[in-house]
Amino acid sequence: MKTSTSSAKRISLWAVLFWLLVWQIGAMVMNQPLLLVSPLETLQRLSTLVLEPVFWRSVAFSVGKIMLGFLLSCLLGVALAALAYRFMPVRRLLAPLTATIKAIPVASFVILALLWVSSKNLSILISIMIGFPVIYQNTLTGLDSMDRKLLEMAQVFRIPWRKRLGVVYFCQVLPFLRTGLSIAIGLCWKSGIAAEVIGIPSGSVGQQLYNAKVYLETADLFCWTLVIVLLSVLCEKLLGLLLTAAEKGALK
Repeated sequence: MKTSTSSAKRISLWAVLFWLLVWQIGAMVMNQPLLLVSPLETLQRLSTLVLEPVFWRSVAFSVGKIMLGFLLSCLLGVALAALAYRFMPVRRLLAPLTATIKAIPVASFVILALLWVSSKNLSILISIMIGFPVIYQNTLTGLDSMDRKLLEMAQVFRIPWRKRLGVVYFCQVLPFLRTGLSIAIGLCWKSGIAAEVIGIPSGSVGQQLYNAKVYLETADLFCWTLVIVLLSVLCEKLLGLLLTAAEKGALK
């Protein structure tokens, strides 16, 4: 298992290096920095941006708003999934809502949301709306897939509610919840940044992307895109660590 895991990491590293090389060659062949900057130029510009206070203010603004929206979508999705699991009318009531939310384009959500909230809080609302159906559906699927015999055994032996919640419910639902959260956090970042680009809240990453597009600063556009990808991956990794820690705590 260790060998295959390390092999997968080596393959991933070579894959990254390969596509970086393709990017570099493409930039050299085109020789048009306005259309495509090289990875080296992007990193050089990024090394300059990280020294500017506005960079960290923009990152802090977007991380705070998007992750708050993600957290609220988690709470809403898990709570409503628990209710839908327990009460069939709730499940039937939420079915058309979740299906509609998943079908509506993000741009339509953003434009409608601008009528209800300020651009400053737009990414929070959009992250909630986009993340909620994924978390809700995966949590509900996990609850439906639980071992009935294990639940009955917990009742027969009168296992304390706290222990039952952690060992019987949480550990069985966790694989489904982990997948849902992993997908949702990526969607929240994509939709949240899209909302910022459209709403242009002052001091956000989305505003920086918009300005880079308006002023044809291609290097900045690539830099901010790279920052978004790194932030999304970092948040997903931290989420995985938290879930692993929560699972270990539930088993104690």
